[in-house]
Amino acid sequence: MDRRTFLQSIPVAALLPSLLLQENGAAIDLLFDPNELICKKKFDFALSLKLAEKPINEVIIEIAKSFLGVHYATNTIEAPGEERLIVNLQTLDCVTFYENSLVLARCIKKNTMTFEDYKKELQFVRYRGGIIDKYPSRLHYTSDYFFDNEKKSVLKNITKEIGGVPYKKKINFMSTHTDSYLQLRENPEFVKMIAAQEAEMNKRTMYHIPTSKVKKAASQINDGDILGITTTIEGLDCTHTGIAIWQSKKLHMIHAPIPGSKVQITETPLWEYLMKIKKDAGIMVARALEPKV
Repeated sequence: MDRRTFLQSIPVAALLPSLLLQENGAAIDLLFDPNELICKKKFDFALSLKLAEKPINEVIIEIAKSFLGVHYATNTIEAPGEERLIVNLQTLDCVTFYENSLVLARCIKKNTMTFEDYKKELQFVRYRGGIIDKYPSRLHYTSDYFFDNEKKSVLKNITKEIGGVPYKKKINFMSTHTDSYLQLRENPEFVKMIAAQEAEMNKRTMYHIPTSKVKKAASQINDGDILGITTTIEGLDCTHTGIAIWQSKKLHMIHAPIPGSKVQITETPLWEYLMKIKKDAGIMVARALEPKV
């Protein structure tokens, strides 16, 4: 029996205590990647609810809700050295939360539900054109993430069509704040590459729905739509992300908010949440497209 067959043969909960040992106070992973077990659990959950039969936005919501209570962590996919695909389903930041909900949903809809399938899909969505080619190939800006994934038929940016107005900003935060990014500090040649990408972004017309207009536009936002929270901070397009969810006939957001918190649903409707944070300017909205099987 190979490792994958073994993992699939018994419940995830039964595996954890038997496969972890303690040595010098640290848990030692002997036989498996914990992320693989979490991934398997998500796919088992999807099979139990027959999620593959549902529209992708409903699948995204169910997977997003299954992450409720997971701890927030910063820099979950940052690491020194060569750019590589980093998987972390154990802790999440605001981007990896919506990204993993989207990626897992796409795998479920395509019925490609192995850990290897998940990693291939994650790379496809996370990187420009789906190709890892050094740090700048990762989609760092939310608006660029939406743009590239629209080209890949993963998402459709619907901001303009649901009442968005031009969002006039010069995007250059990464190239002008290199000290904030490990890879840019250690690899000055990447700064020019990032600056060139920012220049391309600045040729596009971006749209957002200002905070004052979000309540009016809410009826056109669906469960499972991905939200980019635009900002007044110079050089940045978005400072936060989440997933739209309707509760009690009001639009809320599932998100991984800040260090020390967990994945949660906003206590107040989205427009009220935005009004409380001065730097928030509005939202961009991207809708997941049904993957081609």
